[in-house]
Order: sequence, then structure tokens, then C-alpha cells
Amino acid sequence: MESKLLLHMNSGKGERSYANNSMLQRKLMIKGKHILEETITRFYSNYSPSCMKVADLGCSVGPNTLLVISNIIDIVDTTCTRLNQEPPTFQFYLNDLFGNDFNTTFKSLPDFYKRLDEDKGHKFGSCFINATPGSFHGRLFPNNSINLFHSANSLHWLSQDPLLEFTKEAESFNKGHCHIVSTSPPAVYQAYLKQFQQDFKFFLKSRSEELVPGGAMVLLFLGKNKTHRRTGWEIISLVLNDMLLEVNNNFFNQLITIGVS
Repeated sequence: MESKLLLHMNSGKGERSYANNSMLQRKLMIKGKHILEETITRFYSNYSPSCMKVADLGCSVGPNTLLVISNIIDIVDTTCTRLNQEPPTFQFYLNDLFGNDFNTTFKSLPDFYKRLDEDKGHKFGSCFINATPGSFHGRLFPNNSINLFHSANSLHWLSQDPLLEFTKEAESFNKGHCHIVSTSPPAVYQAYLKQFQQDFKFFLKSRSEELVPGGAMVLLFLGKNKTHRRTGWEIISLVLNDMLLEVNNNFFNQLITIGVS
């Protein structure tokens, strides 16, 4: 089965859920809010749609999802007030892979709509929120249908394993890792770079066809420079690998103990 049908962030609101373990992603979104403000302000200086259609790509689940919507509504509201324009109706499309826990987000919408009404009052336009499951590496919407695309903490995810085309011997170059590390050989770096370039090309082509003329995009995602210094993620990966090795060893020792007894 294809990975896009299987992969998703941890669902629900439990201790190990993405909703309760995504503070780092939230900080990046807050840090990049000024870019969103500049983009929407520039968009509204040229256009004033009666219905603002926004797609959040890689929305995942939890409070971060609704934070994006709140930020966009606040920015548009402030911009419309400054320009003496009527606020638009909002149509938000939440996009992520098919296995994403959209239901947890939808269950929180009544409280979200209540807070929105209390904060903005009846002068504010209607707000509709829907799910659009699928991979953002391909088409998601009809031509010329979206005013603004937003994506945060998502575009570094690739559509497939870059090492799939490697021979069995070459696969061992990056053994024990699911990403680029300081010890990865140049061939692994090139494979990841090639896959990202291919994915990003398809992403941009799809969005260019789906955006209305004069539409906008705000894309926030992680990058990596060409240095071979060990990153914090690599250190975490090494710790997790050691923990997994210890678990496997303990399990193996238990099997030996059971066999001897």
C-alpha cells in the first residue's frame, strides 16, 4: 500500500498525540506570522474577494491547525478595517494525508466558532471549514479556485523514500537512519536533494494551476545547509536508536531465559 494511505501524525489528544507534542511547530508558525501579514496585506491592496478561499496544506491535527485559521482571520479583519472594506466570507480547506485525524479537529469547531463570534461579533463574515484529504505533491483543487495557500512544517516531508532506487549494497550507506546525517555519503545527499527538487516542482506546478490570478502562497518549512555538522535531530535519532537496540536486546534475553527455563 502507498505511504500516503498509511502515514499520518499521532491522532487524538492523548499524551503521545501530535496535538500535545507540536510546540516546536507552533513556535515556527508564530515566528513566521509577519510573513503571513505582509502577504495578505499585499494581496488585499489589489484584490477584495467576497469569499476568501484558503487552503492549509499539511494541516495535521490539534490546536496548531486552528491557530492558522485564527491568524488569517485576524489579519484579514485588520486589513479590511484599515482599507474600509467589508470583511469576506471565509472558506478554509484543511489538507493532509488520508489517514490524518480530521475528526479531532472537527470536534473542536463548535468552541472555535463560538470564540470567533464572541471576538468578532455579527459584523464578521461567515466562516466555513472543510477537509480536503490527499497528497499536496499533486493536484487537490480545480483550476483558479484558491486565493491563498498556506503551509507550515510540512514541505520537508518527501513523497517517497529517496533511496528506493538504490541497490541493496548502496542502501547500507545510510543504515540505521531515516534522514540525512553527518556521516551520510554524498550519494545519499544527492538522492535526498533530487527527490525534494522533484517533489517541490510538482508541488509548485499544482499550486500554480489552482491559484486564482494574483493569488498568494506562504510556505514555511525546514531546510538544511551543506555543512556536515551534527544537528539536534541527529542526536535525538542516535538516542532513539540506542533505546530501540536496548529494547530488542532485552526482548532477546527474555526469549533465551524462557527457552532455558
